[in-house]
Amino acid sequence: MKKWLKASGIALTIAALTACGAGSTTGDGPAENINVGYFPNLDHAAAIVGKEKGFFDEELGEVTADYQHYPNGNDFIEALETGNLDIGYVGPGPAINYFLTGGDIVVLGAAANGATLIVARDGSGIETLEDFGGKSFCTPGNGCTHNVQLEMMLKELGLESNRVGGTVEHQSRIAPANMVAMFEQGQIDAAAAPEPWGTYLVEELGANVITEWDQVFLGETLPSVVIVTSKQFLEQNPETVDAFLRGHKTAVEYTQENTEGTLETINDSLFNLTQQRLPETVLSEAWERMVVTTETHPEALQAWADASYELKFMDKEPDLDGFVDTSRLDAILAE
Repeated sequence: MKKWLKASGIALTIAALTACGAGSTTGDGPAENINVGYFPNLDHAAAIVGKEKGFFDEELGEVTADYQHYPNGNDFIEALETGNLDIGYVGPGPAINYFLTGGDIVVLGAAANGATLIVARDGSGIETLEDFGGKSFCTPGNGCTHNVQLEMMLKELGLESNRVGGTVEHQSRIAPANMVAMFEQGQIDAAAAPEPWGTYLVEELGANVITEWDQVFLGETLPSVVIVTSKQFLEQNPETVDAFLRGHKTAVEYTQENTEGTLETINDSLFNLTQQRLPETVLSEAWERMVVTTETHPEALQAWADASYELKFMDKEPDLDGFVDTSRLDAILAE
């Protein structure tokens, strides 16, 4: 019960902090403040470190940054679409889906890859992917990055979700922290979870690892986090975007060189949000299941989109022409 209450507290607090502020994008010139979005997940380490260490604020100078937290990509994209968010970190799935429906979005670079763990509740009867028939699993969003990765592997085994008439029940839009309570209460059999929540389920609740992060579909190349903005905001605020990307570069370099300091910063940030800390063993184990990097791998993004179409999350074959433009980040990395 204590763990359930702790997880529920985390989830409720994070949800309360996702309310959006007023948008800063206007047609009257460069923004004086920007709204920055990210998730309280481990693979958003660059975002958390960049905020907490002041790397973004230092580069932005007189431009004020307001930071907002999101539990899933659907809410993030909604905020971007309504102008309540200007730039930030999100999984590639929601970004691709939005782009393909005509949304104003561009990928500026990457922040991490890996960080998807397929786990099953102890006692669920699932020991391998072949055991998913007749079972249930949850993901942060319908058609999200983790959802497509798992369903693609299941499809290769002849298994499909109930979304398309299959025997595997999918529950979507489950905030990662809420997965803990669902596992503890036996409400779900498995999860495609982002880190550190996948490792938390393993270390704290005895869940079984079904597929490690580097064995998941596109696990070693697919960016788990990309930096996005709208083309409108980029055109109106190129210097501000460049300043933000310089902060991102510094944050990535810090996380690559200072594992202990990074994990401490992330745990402190989670504590400020939830008044709870994740066990150090969970963070350290989860850290080994991801890579903080600026490498975007556009070909992996296209492969993910093709898989999403094959799984019938999309109605038309995906064309990502114009979706990725890393030229600005590439130039900054070369400075």
